[in-house]
Amino acid sequence: MNIAIDGPSGAGKSTIAKILAKELNITYLDTGAMYRALGLKAYRNGILPTDEVSVEKILETTVIDVVAGESNTLVYLDGEDVSGQIRQHHISKMASDISALKCVRIYMVDLQRKIAARRDSVLDGRDIGTVVLPNADYKFYLTASVDERAHRRYLELMARGEECNEEQIKEDIAKRDYNDMNRQHSPLKKADDAIEIDSTHLDIDGVKEKMLCIIKAAK
Repeated sequence: MNIAIDGPSGAGKSTIAKILAKELNITYLDTGAMYRALGLKAYRNGILPTDEVSVEKILETTVIDVVAGESNTLVYLDGEDVSGQIRQHHISKMASDISALKCVRIYMVDLQRKIAARRDSVLDGRDIGTVVLPNADYKFYLTASVDERAHRRYLELMARGEECNEEQIKEDIAKRDYNDMNRQHSPLKKADDAIEIDSTHLDIDGVKEKMLCIIKAAK
């Protein structure tokens, strides 16, 4: 069984994917973290995320792995646990830009399909239901208003002790939405057969119950 959850940045995709995986006792494959890991590698090497030639070169020696930890998903980049480092705000922007490159999409889609083919999985991202797993058993498109997504991100960063500006976060999210929806390769869009859920006025339990009801009703 494969479950695809797509949607814009900050809609709560990763949070709900983790909860569903736990509820259904299946694997959570954090696809966004995979792009963040590559973005981190490019950042460390001083490579611009728009420099496709240089990015394609480092892909040849890049090993990304996602494994289940005791309390959360761990992300390894070339054997190093980078689970915390990839959550920095500037790496989020790197991940968005680098994910637009065709060579990166090909690399990641192939890796994600191989993992999903081996075990029951929940995957979240921007092109899971349209490109990565077009035949997924269940497809959801989770969204929320830009204001709500920016506020959630602001609270998340403040809770970590990071200095941030909510208006700047809102601008960054709006820009990322535009870039994700208008990129040439695998743009963010709702699959024709995906069920849309707006989480602007829903807490995470409300989203979970909606998705679980749909999944259980279809079984």
